Amino acid sequence: MASRQDSTGGTTPQGKTERASAGVGGVRSSDEAVPDLWFGQNTAEPRDATCSAGEKSREGCGDGSQGLPAPDKVRQLQITLYRKAKSKPEYRFWSLYGEVQRADVLAAAWRRVKANAGAAGVDGVTIEELAADAQVEAAWLLGLREELQQKTYRPAPVRRVRIPKANGGFRGLGIPTVKDRVVQMAVYLVLMPIFEADFHPFSFGFRPGRGAHQAVEAIREALRMGKTEVVDADLAQYFDTIPHHKLMRRVARRVSDGMILKLIKAWLRAPILEEEEGGGRKIEANPCGTPQGGVISPLLANIYLHPLDEAVNDRCCDQRGFKPRMIRYADDLVILCHSGEGIAIRERLGCWLQSRGLTLNEKKTRVIESREHGFDFLGFSFRWQQSKNATSYVHVEPSPASKQSLRDCVREMTRRHTTWKSTEAVVNEINRVTRGWSNYFALDHYHRSFRQMNYFISHRLRQWLWRKHGNPVAKYVRWSKRELL
Repeated sequence: MASRQDSTGGTTPQGKTERASAGVGGVRSSDEAVPDLWFGQNTAEPRDATCSAGEKSREGCGDGSQGLPAPDKVRQLQITLYRKAKSKPEYRFWSLYGEVQRADVLAAAWRRVKANAGAAGVDGVTIEELAADAQVEAAWLLGLREELQQKTYRPAPVRRVRIPKANGGFRGLGIPTVKDRVVQMAVYLVLMPIFEADFHPFSFGFRPGRGAHQAVEAIREALRMGKTEVVDADLAQYFDTIPHHKLMRRVARRVSDGMILKLIKAWLRAPILEEEEGGGRKIEANPCGTPQGGVISPLLANIYLHPLDEAVNDRCCDQRGFKPRMIRYADDLVILCHSGEGIAIRERLGCWLQSRGLTLNEKKTRVIESREHGFDFLGFSFRWQQSKNATSYVHVEPSPASKQSLRDCVREMTRRHTTWKSTEAVVNEINRVTRGWSNYFALDHYHRSFRQMNYFISHRLRQWLWRKHGNPVAKYVRWSKRELL
């Protein structure tokens, strides 16, 4: 337990006249903006390349609030906590619960949850209902604060929905109630700067000011340094298999506040409620894992894998004394090393994960030589190619699966059964998807892929307009490229 002589332990961190000229912009290139708010939740980048890449609620990871300014006092609190944690790596913070129940912290948490939108939890309360009336909103926040002050707050069960995966199957998404999301966000705002001070520079997922583009650049740098053998690893159901007791021990290395630890444990153990096809409901215990969709889950996931970041990047050496480089984005990771070392590193990785209650997906984990076979990561393809002057370079572009995912999404929005919609509505749907996709993939050698996507979108929209207006085949090309774009 940390001494109370230092108060910084907790008191001070998205008709024929209605043609496609209405605005299908196709795929455009743009630079990715880094949020000004450093100590805020920055999870806007998608983890994979499905058609929802531009949407806010990608696996519960999207955050439409990254542009919100932090209240001065909340930001000052975060900065103070970060500096304290950075200067004292062994310090355990003991008085944090009082910060979570502060009116300004709860207000900042509510603003972020409100900006993220999202579906209702098991209680049916929606963000729109609370935000519709300022007095209702204020009274609700006041009541929540009183629950925290009186220590009567209890998490509700988590509603689970199943989201189809791009490669088949389903992914379970946990949806906490709005109240639980706000309290989780408040705890996140307080805990994030503490653990951010510890996190490794080669961890890029769900961290402020970091994202997939920085991870891509780190991979390219490692390849240029001669680390061309790649352990392309896949963790089997990582979020669903994190052992609670081991995770809590990791959190407790930095936090000794009993109420904060009690809250986190209650969220982890919250029952899962799932609606069945017949209209019934089933509720089951949650003995392990942290639900994808919870606000606090990405932070907890990073906390649990942080020792792996240090073990591989800082303490692991091959027989020649070279260190490998592990690039991690949440539970997606690749390890780059010199030729001949990949198999040994893969075996050590499997042993490390097994000792922590985690497992590798044996079917998807592989060791490759990148100069012979390319690999995909975070929706990007990495390939060695030769330039016109015979110089080798790392070619980075959207992966085939990413491009196919966009095609499938646009194809679904322009099927024959959608011709009853107005052109403007369909155009807006396409723009929403392509804008997010292009913002994410506007990196390095993207021009050829963007041209391919633009051609496909123009072709599909021209077909859709032809069907909508009942034109003969001869007039299929009546909508020029200028009109479409």
